[in-house]
Amino acid sequence: MSSICLYFQVHQPRRIRAYRHFDLGQNNYFSEDGDSNTNNDKILQKVAQKCYLPANALFLNLLRKHPEFKISFSFSGIFLEQLEKYPEVLKSFQDLVDTGRVELLGETYYHSLAFLYSEPEFLRQINLHEQIIKRLFGVKPQSFRNTELIYNNDVGLLAEKLGYRTVLAEGADHILGWKSPNFVYMPSGAKKIKLLLKNYKLSDDIAFRFSEKSWKDYPLTVEKYTHWLERTLVNTDLVNLFMDYETFGEHQWEDSGIFEFLAHLPERVIGEGIDFVNPSEVATKYPSRGQIDIPDYVSWADGERDLSAWRGNEMQHDALAKIFELEDEILNSRNKKLISDWRSLTTSDHFYYMCTKWFADGDVHKYFNPYESPYDAFRYYMNVYTDIRRRLNGKKTSSR
Repeated sequence: MSSICLYFQVHQPRRIRAYRHFDLGQNNYFSEDGDSNTNNDKILQKVAQKCYLPANALFLNLLRKHPEFKISFSFSGIFLEQLEKYPEVLKSFQDLVDTGRVELLGETYYHSLAFLYSEPEFLRQINLHEQIIKRLFGVKPQSFRNTELIYNNDVGLLAEKLGYRTVLAEGADHILGWKSPNFVYMPSGAKKIKLLLKNYKLSDDIAFRFSEKSWKDYPLTVEKYTHWLERTLVNTDLVNLFMDYETFGEHQWEDSGIFEFLAHLPERVIGEGIDFVNPSEVATKYPSRGQIDIPDYVSWADGERDLSAWRGNEMQHDALAKIFELEDEILNSRNKKLISDWRSLTTSDHFYYMCTKWFADGDVHKYFNPYESPYDAFRYYMNVYTDIRRRLNGKKTSSR
């Protein structure tokens, strides 16, 4: 029997408000009373109503109705931190996990780019993430995904060293060559950990193309999509469908029919003899079909599926270099608020907002950018950096 692995990323950054030069000295960088585009409370409440609450209710019903159905999530720590202010929404996720058929993955607490700059900080953020997952859900992650599916051989080997059973990555064409993403592999040099590769076409058919009326396959029906899955699974083991959870109701609006599509998909898929598996189960259910060598970074962003969404211009390089240069001084300050603010500035979204790509990818970046331009994103970020620097220089003792 072939399988589907259904995984969702759930993340909301702490967006920086329009922090101008005359705001220096005011440390409420992530203020909740600012512009609606950067008001983190209002954005979370909006997405909760459009996506989290209705999607969670739908998935809970599907899990109760179909014992074979399974899904998995990766929650960023800063998302959960914000969610604790909304017990109803948090409980709706906890109810899903309590079914025993929802797996939670490990990642960096701050959804950060720490792996690219500091392995010690990367490990600290993984530890912080494990702590909040244990506290809120009572489980320990067995599978790992790095921020934005950023991956190379070193990520896989470090995940193995940390004891994870599986690690997730993008099934980009340029790393696969003639191989298929619909099998289980191992990272190059690994001894045990399994590597799961996203089937980006079938994932993006839902995540990006579902409501696109100019798409040649519009409208996407359950029958059509199930047929594609069946065809893909001939002589293969599994299809990994990885996407943002906000796909449901936020990126693809309710009136697109996305919830109705979801409501009927599991029953149709199960009826065709396809089962659902969670990432850690794959480690024992399917054998590895060999190792895949990925020396260069790959991600799930944009057409290039590389790091250019976050490190494609000088603004991004400059901002990243400066913020990680502060690491030792920040941690040595033992100032908990300062450390938390600094770590929030390592979140990948800030650098994504600075992206200056145009054409097709530029449309996507513009949609997700809360600022007027990438240059505004850089300007506000660097003003916050300047203020962090001033706070660090002016107060290097503990604030416990």
